[in-house]
Amino acid sequence: MANIIEVSIVDFIISAISETPGVGYQRGSERGYPDLEINGARFGGVHHAVDIKAARRGFTGKGAPTGRTNSRITLYTGNTYFKYPHLRWPGTFRPFGEYASHLDILVIYTLNEESAWRVDDLEVIVQQPWRIASKQRSSTTREYIGAVEDIAALREGRGEFETPDAFYRYWRSFHFKISAQVSKQLNRLLAEQTQELEMLRRAQGPGADS
Repeated sequence: MANIIEVSIVDFIISAISETPGVGYQRGSERGYPDLEINGARFGGVHHAVDIKAARRGFTGKGAPTGRTNSRITLYTGNTYFKYPHLRWPGTFRPFGEYASHLDILVIYTLNEESAWRVDDLEVIVQQPWRIASKQRSSTTREYIGAVEDIAALREGRGEFETPDAFYRYWRSFHFKISAQVSKQLNRLLAEQTQELEMLRRAQGPGADS
């Protein structure tokens, strides 16, 4: 259900972009980042990352609302493009650090299994990721950065960090696990970057480092 909602929101945004002069876009892959890249003359030629997150409202066993999401929303994958923002990872359009801004569109909903439409009380919240970030991972088995679970805090942009710098400093120094696959990708990307730098130095000729 969450995936259907997220795809529908991306479709809606793209339909609006298509009717707006001076705005371009690229649609991301299901497992890549971001879900949507927005650019164009209207934005001064820079690129902006937009990610869509859908989450169910939580309820107690007796059916009372908890005021929290059913599970913690994932903001970023912490051990790849976020950890190494100068590298272009598989599934991304460009290095994370090249984006002028990052924006999350949160879609909070109540699952109604007795209705044909399945979704009630749809609420859309737009926030910068750092404003809704927690100091917890969103998964105990994966290296994901999690948002706060309190819906009012999500609505108000009241996460656990006072500034963007505090957010990036905390999560960039977090000891994420690096799998063999991620380590292999990292080594390849670093080797490619070193090769590109060497080619640039050679093109500049003798004395380029002086």
